[in-house]
Order: sequence, then C-alpha cells, then structure tokens
Amino acid sequence: MLPDKMLEGNKRILEEEEDSDEEISPSLTEKPTKKKTTGMDDDDSLEDKENVLAQFQSESGEAAGPPVELPLNLPREKLQQILNALLQQEDETPYSFFVNEKEITSSLRAALDSSASEERLLTILYQPQAVFRVRAVSRCTSSLPGHAEAVLSAAFSPDGQHLASGSGDTTVRFWDVNTETPHFTCKGHKHWVLVTAWSTDGERLASGCKAGQIFIWDPKTGKQLGRTLTGHKQWITSLCWEPLHLAASGKCTRLASAGKDGDVRIWNTSLGSCEKILSNHLQSVTALRWSGEGLLYSASQDRTIKVWRATDGVMCRTLQGHGHWVNTLALNTDYVLRTGACSPEALMKARPEVPSPEQRQQCALTQYKKVLTCAGGVERLASGSDDFTLFLWEPSRDKKPIARLTGHQQLVNDVKFSPDTRIIASASFDKSIRLWSGLTGKFLGVLRGHVTGVYQIAWSADSRLLVSGSKDSTLKVWSVATRKMEIDLPGHADEVFTVDWSPDGQRVVSGGKDKVLKIWRR
Repeated sequence: MLPDKMLEGNKRILEEEEDSDEEISPSLTEKPTKKKTTGMDDDDSLEDKENVLAQFQSESGEAAGPPVELPLNLPREKLQQILNALLQQEDETPYSFFVNEKEITSSLRAALDSSASEERLLTILYQPQAVFRVRAVSRCTSSLPGHAEAVLSAAFSPDGQHLASGSGDTTVRFWDVNTETPHFTCKGHKHWVLVTAWSTDGERLASGCKAGQIFIWDPKTGKQLGRTLTGHKQWITSLCWEPLHLAASGKCTRLASAGKDGDVRIWNTSLGSCEKILSNHLQSVTALRWSGEGLLYSASQDRTIKVWRATDGVMCRTLQGHGHWVNTLALNTDYVLRTGACSPEALMKARPEVPSPEQRQQCALTQYKKVLTCAGGVERLASGSDDFTLFLWEPSRDKKPIARLTGHQQLVNDVKFSPDTRIIASASFDKSIRLWSGLTGKFLGVLRGHVTGVYQIAWSADSRLLVSGSKDSTLKVWSVATRKMEIDLPGHADEVFTVDWSPDGQRVVSGGKDKVLKIWRR
C-alpha cells in the first residue's frame, strides 16, 4: 500500500487538472468504475472519454505503483509529479514518457491515437533523463589560428580542461580552454597528423600520422613521453586507449592502433614496446573500439568487423553483413569510457572534485556499470558503411546483427551513441543525420538542414542536443526532442572536418579546411 500522504498528494495534483465536473477516483488504489455502455457505443473511442486507467512502467518492465486513473488532458509536467510521488523520490528526477513508442510531449490525449478503441489498461513507459541540462552553444568566442594546414582532428580531454588538435602541418597543438589561447605546439611527426586520442585518465594524448608513427604527449608540458612507437608499414587510421576501469593501478598505459596496412597493434606506452600484433584483416583497418568488457573491435575495408580479446590477442569472431567498406564503429558505452572517472554532473559543479589515481579506477567502474545497467546490461556496437547502411550488433554474445538500419542515400561517415545509450545518430554524405533506437535499431527521425555532406557529429553530455560539422562550412545544433535545428553556426571559411562537445557541456570546438580552430559557447 502507498502511504496516505502520497495518495493525498496525487489526488490533489489530479484534481487541479480536472476541468470537468466528473470526479477522479478518490484513491489511486481504488478500482475505477467502468462506464455503462449500450450496444450503440461498444466501440467507444478515446475522443469521448475523459479519464483513462494507466500503469507506469520502467524500461526494464517493472511497474511503478498500482494503476492510476488519469484525465486525458493531463499535461506532461503533472505526469512527472505523479511518477515522482509513486516512486517516493524526494529529488524530482526529470522523465520522458512514451505510449506505444510515441513520446508524450504535451498532454496524454495528444499522444494517443484518437481512433484507437478504449483500452482497459494503458501502459506508460518512463525513461529517466539527465538531471542536469546542457544549453545549446550560440556564438563563436574564439577563432584560434596557428595551424598551417587543415585541422584534421580536435578533441577535449575527459575532464574538459584541455583541448588538443592535430593537423596536416605535422604538428599537434594544445590549447588553454579557459583563456582560449595556444598552450603548446608539439613537433615530431614527419607527415600529416591524421588521428589523436586522449587517454581516459586525461594524462596523455596519442597522435598518429601518415608516416605510420605514433607519439605520446604530456598535455601539462607539451613534451613527448617515452619513445616513438613505430611498426605500422602504412599510415595510422585509428587509435584507442584501454578503458580506465580495466587499466592496471588506475593508470592508462595500453594503447591500440590500427593502420592502412591491415594490422591492429597493442602497445605498452610506458615501455614503448608493441605487446601484440593482431593481423587477420585483408585490407585497411578503418576503425577501432576498446570495450569495457576487455574486447577490441576492428572494422575494415574488407567489409568485416573482427572481435579480439585484448588480454591475449585471440580473435573471438568475425561480424559479416556489410556490402562495402566499414567506415566507423560506435559502442553504446563510448561516452562513459571516454570520460572515465569524470562524470558530467561532477564536472558541472563550480569547483569539480579531482579524485586521486587510487579513486579514479573505482569511480570509472561505478560510472561504467551504471550506464551498462541503463543499456540493459549489454554492450552494443553500431557500424556504418560505404554501402549506405548501419548494423546494430551485440558482438560479445552473437555474430548475427540485431538489426540492419537502412535509409541513408549515401555513405555513412560517422556514428555516435548518445551518452545515455538510448539513441544512435548517424551522419552521411546524403546531407542528413538520422536517429535510431539504441536498443532495437528502430528508425526515430531525420535531421535535415545541411546543404552538403555531414562529416562528424558530437552529443551533449545530457543526450538532449547534437552538433554536426559539414562540408557546407557550417555547424548546426539540433534538438533531439523536437527533431529540429536549434541554432545554425556559420563562421568557418571552408569545410568543417571535426567537431567535439566538451564533457562539462560548456564548449564546442570545430576545425577544418580553413586551418582555424573555433570555440563556441553559450
């Protein structure tokens, strides 16, 4: 039984909303009286009804309290209050509500199909949302010149306090995010710097170039750490670090790299040595992901994705299905693996707490488990290809895909799971961004506005906004709830190759063909 006080509160909320003289059932636990029907109106439609018997249900299928009778003109805000009361939560958690996979945005009536016949019990699915809110960036606060060639990669550190960029001018540059000025210029590469990757503890940055060399840099001094990692016979296509919760003693030292030569290598960066060479791909390896379960996923131009055990280098399985090069991979846990011990909530405090290396690993493990629970306890992988399609996999369990995601009219450039794991966003040369369910792969919507191909996308930490960089020289910020463009951000003089949204939600960085790095803020 629910406490009397809570029942009273729910009754009051409902009574405030009821415009008609019809009374709401006095208790949430009382069975509603069914309207007498004549033979004429057996097929009573929802338009004639004022109330409906509803059951709140979580994503995992658990019922929240008993069924309650709700007026159809009840707005979304009141549903929020009722659910928080049913769950007996002191802190008001924001939720989104769904009926038959359709989101309730205004009132209950608006979400229901008016032609649907009266149901005895209506199930309202609820999903908790981020308790913090990231505001859309709206202006360019700095244009940072310095690079002598196109900016090919730019990324914030896991805590959002450092920014690094790699360019065709063979340098890696670190920038001060607070003063928005150059910090260090790192020289050593002999060819274009194609990829950069922050270690999940934020202590190191790895960069790979077209000459097949990998350098490790210290963001605090701008100096090279250890020796140059050489071994790849052609250029580096992808880099990824071991997740923090798997790293020994809470320090990220193991790095995986993929090359045009078809090899995947695992390095010990503190010793400067190559631990393992994983060679089974027939063509260039295009993307690499190190999962929180200790598996490595590599995608290749040979149309396959291979699953490796990072501990001993054994190939577990091959995922087949794509009809052309596989360009990009995304894990549903990517965001939490990227931020490691730095949760966005903690970063948004006025003075973020910095845990000691000993606490980091435990903190990262807690964050990872929390996100994995939200995702249904399983890591999912999305792959995007030149065959215009995406596949959704559960690679640790099965080599068959869960779903094939079709709809793009051109090759798929970039795929990203939202931080809460619920939505997949895919960017394509067909000028659009498509949204899909992170659980089933079901198509949710399309974002149109760019006039040429979209190169890269980045999520805000609260999963409510998305930013995209395009060949048309603009960035655009999109609202996931409305599926509409929030803000158009022109400013670059040429194609935008790379975008990133800082984990603390404060800044967006973009770089491209005009050799300039731009920082965007609210």
